[in-house]
Amino acid sequence: MDGFVSLVRDLLEESGIDRPVVYCERFVELPGWFRPEKKWDLLVVVEGCLIAAIEFKSQVGSFGNNFNNRTEEAVGSASDLWAAYREGAFKPSARPWLGYLMLLEEAPGSTRPVKSQEPHFKVFEEFRAASYAKRYEILLTKLVRERLYDAACFLMSNSSDGPKGHYIEPAPELGFANFISPLLARAIANKKTQ
Repeated sequence: MDGFVSLVRDLLEESGIDRPVVYCERFVELPGWFRPEKKWDLLVVVEGCLIAAIEFKSQVGSFGNNFNNRTEEAVGSASDLWAAYREGAFKPSARPWLGYLMLLEEAPGSTRPVKSQEPHFKVFEEFRAASYAKRYEILLTKLVRERLYDAACFLMSNSSDGPKGHYIEPAPELGFANFISPLLARAIANKKTQ
């Protein structure tokens, strides 16, 4: 994931955002509404204004439990940030740009159909026999459509090609270009108004 964090940071710099206002390892805490603070993976803070916050997540193995944990984290982090924003935690910031990038191991355990547990009620049809990869695609699409995140990116890579930088984009709507373009547009617009 460090490579993707560096790539996004480099693209932000190329768009005119100075490196000192892009935070990746230190000073990445933001106040929350339901908790004191949360560490994000990348923040852009310009002259005391929050421009963007991005979460980068990856998953290798243990697909069942980790998918549920990632789902709860993604929904909870966004809900916490937007409640804090509503309550003025980031004043004088305009509405920040919020992004989520997920890299999933492409393996039999992530790509084969999974049976849903339905002891009392039926799951929504789109989840029926969906692999964990498909479940991530559904999750990220819904996070954007529900406006919890401004953009999401879903990438997959296997253990042999991943270290060489090879990955696939299973859903065009969640491709890297659709993720990075609005972020860079926000960065450029911010630079022009300074």
